[in-house]
Amino acid sequence: MKCPFCSATEDKVLESREVEDGNTIRRRRECLSCRGRFTSYEKIEERPLLVIKRDGRREQFSREKVVKGITHACEKRPVSIETIEDIVDEVEREMHREGGREVLSSKVGELVMEKLQAIDKVAYIRFASVYRKFEHVSEFLKEVKVLTAS
Repeated sequence: MKCPFCSATEDKVLESREVEDGNTIRRRRECLSCRGRFTSYEKIEERPLLVIKRDGRREQFSREKVVKGITHACEKRPVSIETIEDIVDEVEREMHREGGREVLSSKVGELVMEKLQAIDKVAYIRFASVYRKFEHVSEFLKEVKVLTAS
């Protein structure tokens, strides 16, 4: 495994454990060159999941796109990268369980919003504003009222 800090290829595994009901192995590693520590994941290769976009196009599910969107919504918020990864793991698992091989992009967005709402309301509003394409302040206010009512 290549070290993300110095690009050396020699490391040692400090800890291994199963996550996601045994479908993934999380390994904590230490680079033998620079002593940097990092985490790697080994996952069962699953059949590709296709996302049906609003315009009808189909594209392969991109975990990186979802992580990027959530990370952007959580910017300057007390949400760790581990929490973001957990959200994406849960969303991906639910899509495989419910959708099979194809899932609507709207379902992906709704699942992400559901998870964010439970973790950080500000991040939820940020994500929802982009996902639902808010154009007016009234749309923000309506969403905030719904949040404060619950």
